[in-house]
Amino acid sequence: MAGYDVFARYYDALTANVDYKGRAAYLKKLLEHLHHEPGIVLDLACGTGSLTLELYKLGMDVYGVDGSIAMLSEAKDKAYDMEADVMFLYQKMQTLDLFGTVNTVFCSLDSINHLSGEAQVQAAFDRVAFFMDNDSWFIFDVNTLYKHEKVLGNNTYIYDLADIYCAWQNRYNPQDHSVAISLDFFEKEGKVYTRSSEHFFEHAYSVEKLTEMLKKSGFDRVEVFGDLSFDAPKPEEQRIIFAAHITNSQNGVFKDDIAP
Repeated sequence: MAGYDVFARYYDALTANVDYKGRAAYLKKLLEHLHHEPGIVLDLACGTGSLTLELYKLGMDVYGVDGSIAMLSEAKDKAYDMEADVMFLYQKMQTLDLFGTVNTVFCSLDSINHLSGEAQVQAAFDRVAFFMDNDSWFIFDVNTLYKHEKVLGNNTYIYDLADIYCAWQNRYNPQDHSVAISLDFFEKEGKVYTRSSEHFFEHAYSVEKLTEMLKKSGFDRVEVFGDLSFDAPKPEEQRIIFAAHITNSQNGVFKDDIAP
């Protein structure tokens, strides 16, 4: 995964349309729908911590993990500003190494899509399964094959904000359903702009493939919902929610040959 050093500074501005409060409320309701008490909660790939802190506001015992130091720096600043006692750890999800088990894991806003292929996704699922307590839930969302082909596709998006101009360019590969994303940032400094860039990929997978990988990691029950819904995904769903249950966390199988 990319370091997102520049992206981190403007991530919140570029994703201002995301309703973190509403998404946190949905996740709480989803746990109630599954008849599960959250217990100790891990927000995996927490980014700048916006969702983590909304979960904290709902009374959850939550901490965040992310593989970008720049993103975590933003998250820690937010927690400090609101005097929130939330811990943030620097770790990649495919090499997760926690201090103990957790009861609930959330991974939101297509973070799984950012892993570099099936082997890395499987490694992440294995690590999550190992560190979950018995009778726990792993809830994550992914961008769909439909979104990659029909929405992200080969499109270009322009963001013209107060102190930043961003050109977001996508390139879709129909063979593996991946999208190469290039971000060119023009940061205003006085009367001039400084250019910097970020490049990363998103990979999309079928429901069947992700379910297969979850079962391989030891999850024994997998439910799939449309985004922010308790109904089955529609054919043109852009984001879908996975809820994977594990009865015995020791079923997790590590892949020692997967590079961090």
